[in-house]
Amino acid sequence: MIRNTFTQSGELAIISGVKFFVPKFIKSLQVRVTVILSVFVILSSVILMNAILQSYDQRTVSVRTAEIQNQCTILSNQLVNSDYLKTGVSDVIDTELSQLSNIYNGRVLVIDDEFRIVEDTYDLEEGKTIISEDVVKCFRGEKPASYDRKSRYIEVAVPVKKGEEPVKGMILVSVSTDSLRDNVEALQSKARIATVAISIIGIFLSAIIGMLLVRPLKRMSQSIEEMAGGYGDNYLHENAYDETERISNAFNKLWDRYKVLDASREEFVANVSHELKTPLTSMKVLADSLLMQPDAPTEIYREFMGDLSEEIERENKIINDLLDLVKLDKKGANLNIKSQDVNELVERILKRLQPLAAKSNIELVFESFRPVTAEIDEVKIALVITNLVENAIKYNKENGWVHVSLNADHKYFYLKVADSGIGIPKEDTDHIFERFFRVDKSHSREIGGTGLGLSIARNAVVMHRGAIKVYSEPGEGTTFTVRIPLTYIKREG
Repeated sequence: MIRNTFTQSGELAIISGVKFFVPKFIKSLQVRVTVILSVFVILSSVILMNAILQSYDQRTVSVRTAEIQNQCTILSNQLVNSDYLKTGVSDVIDTELSQLSNIYNGRVLVIDDEFRIVEDTYDLEEGKTIISEDVVKCFRGEKPASYDRKSRYIEVAVPVKKGEEPVKGMILVSVSTDSLRDNVEALQSKARIATVAISIIGIFLSAIIGMLLVRPLKRMSQSIEEMAGGYGDNYLHENAYDETERISNAFNKLWDRYKVLDASREEFVANVSHELKTPLTSMKVLADSLLMQPDAPTEIYREFMGDLSEEIERENKIINDLLDLVKLDKKGANLNIKSQDVNELVERILKRLQPLAAKSNIELVFESFRPVTAEIDEVKIALVITNLVENAIKYNKENGWVHVSLNADHKYFYLKVADSGIGIPKEDTDHIFERFFRVDKSHSREIGGTGLGLSIARNAVVMHRGAIKVYSEPGEGTTFTVRIPLTYIKREG
């Protein structure tokens, strides 16, 4: 099995079972940008120089070939007007052929129409017969020219003819390109020096560009460290690039969210302390009052003990709600998912809450549109239904009503709890799911409650991948709608 492992510091790497050290600076964006730009500059300069040298080489060969063809054409015209191809005797032509050979450091052959070499400036093959591809093409009236880069010579063939008459012979010239190659090599040496100079300058500029590119990121990192340390600006303001601006905006939103959560945590701790302390304070006052009245009548004792029992029950409810909330807050909270009859669950809860509704003469109605079976945690969904219906009863009007309806489609089931109660102001609807939040604190004290019910309900719904919404008008009532998938989808990872 091949295992690839990298340490967190990036200094030690194990690839295919082989350990080696990776310098930490390689992980730097500035270094990577510098290296990439430097490699690009070096490769570009090398490719460009090679292209220039190759173009120069081809250009010099083309010019030399054209020059030789022009000289051969001039000689061809002179050969047409003489009997040189037949006799091979002409001091003027011999001189010109010799000059052509010397000027271009090459060999000149004059060939007649029988493929016989009439004149060889190297005096090696006079009188011999020569047949080659270029010779055949030339006798067809073409002017072939070729360049052998490996052997370093140019070969040019020019026909000897007059007008449209048949070809009488040809001139075949082979010229060495050593002098041209020497020029190219000299230019190549200068090009290497230029390439090295450009590469050095490119690396220097790449380092500067890399430093400038990552400077905004360094400023962002410094600002974040200052913010984490509790000093510096409260927000990131890095607008050097579109990307840094987007990151800054995203971080600022996250920072706002963090501050809201931190403020919520502080408020939560303060509220918990207050809520837990209030019943304890009441119990202490009642107990102290009894201690100060050792001969108090039995009725007084009964009344005080009743009050103590209520405060203990209130304390117990706060603690239980807090425990429920803590359990639901855990990311890894376990859900006991089973297929449940939701209709039967709702009916059971409403039957239990019916006496509470009867105390205030509130009509409690349940309307089911179809049988609903879903994969849910019965205990947690029962908390949702109980809290919503209980709140609808407690915050209702005398002789009011609470309407609970259950419906479903192919994917979700929908629970709606509507009431004729006091309603919720529009500015408070965004906060009702916050812990310990109360719309009317004085009224909440009178009817009891911890301010945790809706927070518990929301967390339980979210754990089931569902959603909960509220619609309310002050004085006209409130409607909560809950949507939960019929089939529970377990979160991956």
